[in-house]
Order: sequence, then C-alpha cells, then structure tokens
Amino acid sequence: MLPPVLYWNNDQLYILDQRALPGEVLYLECSSAEDVAVAIETLAVRGAPAIGIAAAYGVVLASRGGRKSALAASMRLGRTRPTAVNLFWALRRMEEKMESFLDRTLYKDLMKEANTIYADDLACNMAMGRAGAALLPEKCTVLTHCNAGALATVGHGTALGVIRSAREAGKDVKVFACETRPLLQGARLTVWELMQDGFDVTLLCDSMAGSLLKKGVIDAVIVGADRIAANGDTANKIGTYSLAVLAKHHGVPFYVAAPVSTIDPALPSGDDIPIEERRPEEILRLPGGGMLPDEYAVWNPAFDVTESGLITAIITEMGVLQPPYGPAVSACLERRRFEWSIV
Repeated sequence: MLPPVLYWNNDQLYILDQRALPGEVLYLECSSAEDVAVAIETLAVRGAPAIGIAAAYGVVLASRGGRKSALAASMRLGRTRPTAVNLFWALRRMEEKMESFLDRTLYKDLMKEANTIYADDLACNMAMGRAGAALLPEKCTVLTHCNAGALATVGHGTALGVIRSAREAGKDVKVFACETRPLLQGARLTVWELMQDGFDVTLLCDSMAGSLLKKGVIDAVIVGADRIAANGDTANKIGTYSLAVLAKHHGVPFYVAAPVSTIDPALPSGDDIPIEERRPEEILRLPGGGMLPDEYAVWNPAFDVTESGLITAIITEMGVLQPPYGPAVSACLERRRFEWSIV
C-alpha cells in the first residue's frame, strides 16, 4: 500500500519526503508556510496537483496569524515553482475565499477549502482514469515518463491513474518507465509506486526509448502535464517532447493525462509557458556518487514543451479532448465554468 503524499494531524502538515524514496519512507513536519515552500522548492513534494494542494495547506498554516499572514504566505508559495499552473490555481482559490471569510473563522474556513481541493483532486483523478482507460486495448504495453501517479497527486494519479483504471476494468497492462534524468523520478518513484501495486513494470534509460518504440512493443505513451496552453501545447518533465517525436515517428498514440486545472487559457501557446531552470548540481552530481567539475557549463531546464500536433488526445476529468485542441479546450473550460456556477 502506498503511503499518503501528505496528511494533516494536530495542526501540522506532514509531507512525504520523496527525495528519500525508494530507500526510506520519511515525513517532513511542516508547522509554517515557509516549511511548505521549502518542501516544494527542494522537491520533497512534487507533481503539479500535489504541489498545489500542499500550497493550499501552507496558506492554512499561515492563517493562524491572520489574513495578512495568509496573503503573505500565498505570495511566498507562489514563488516556489514557476511552471506548474496548479500551484497558482490552488492559491487563487484560497485567496478568493479569504475575501469572503470573517477573520474569526479564517483558519477554519480556509481549512475547509484546502480539504475540498484535496477531495476534488482525488475525485478528478478517478474520473480521468476512467476516461483514459477506454483508450487502451484489452492487452497493452504502455510507456510513461517521470512520475504522474499517486505520488504526484493525493491518490490514483493522472497518467498512472489511467493505467490503474485500465487494470481495474479488467485490462492486462504492462508498463515501461523511463528513468527521467537528471533526478530519476521515473526510476525512484514510478517504478517503486507501480511495484507496490503489483504492476508488471520495467525500467529503462531515457535514451533507450527510441529503440524500444522501434521494436513495436509499445501500444501507447501516456504522460502527465504541468501546464497546458489554450492551443493544447503541453509542458511536462524534460524528455517528454523527445518521446512525443519518437511516438509520432513510430505511429504510437501519445496521450497527455491532466486535470482541467492544468489548463492555462491565458497562454495562447506553449511558447508562452515559463520553463523553470534548476541548479547545475543536479546534472553535475553523478548517479554513483561524486561530482563532475564545477567549471562544466550546464543547461538544466526542468520541463520541455510538446506541441499539440504531436498529442493524440488530452485526457481530463471532463472527458477526452481531441484535436483541434483550441476549440476543444475552450469548450471544456466553458463546461467546467457552467458546472461550477450551478454547484
């Protein structure tokens, strides 16, 4: 059984430290918004949905100091990771609630909103999984990249949620997972997570994906997303674009699984998505220990952008979006606004 990514106990937020996986299951005790911000920045918690939810609870922690403290915390948390739009979506929800809540009930009311965001994430992952499972054949082998599973959300997952739902529907699913350099989220997290759930999963180096696809054994590539532009261009963990190009060349469907909250309608295309660049040390550090020389020049983007023309379908909790993505994304967002307006 997988450990929870985060949980609340005795007025503290406990975050699973994913830097320690798969060797140890450790939790960070967060008593302040700053603790949560550092956990996000250092990748103790990662995955777009999980980052947003952790940030929401960070605002709750700060609200014990009043509205001004909560707003300051929201600003601090918003500076932690620039690419994952779920972070800003969750913080915006918390800030909007602050405008209507009374000071004397602020902590209680913000806690209720954070709990709602948590529950919404799990429900949308289940719905996304059911929608995506229908795209997979009865017996299939899937290739995935990075970690878009239960460890990147609060349960079930996005890309891995589709795989879980397919198995729950009685389908025979085998998985290949890229290691995901330079931080090895695929090796450390995805393979471990799927093994905990009894999946047939095989690890491969990122550079081996082309050879694997050429062999004709992969039926679909499924990945998550950190931000989706209005035209369907998608930012995800670095290496995703390469997989999309390879999948296109080999005639393999390439699916993106992400909640509607990942869509950023304010950005016309992927050219406008801010791409986080991380410290050189992540590349200079050798997997077996030791470091490369400090004088090596390093380019270390955390994400890349896959153009919508390379994406076969976008799987959301509102259903499967098909190209052309501009109209499909607009219709999806309009439907979501309508449903929220009648809740």
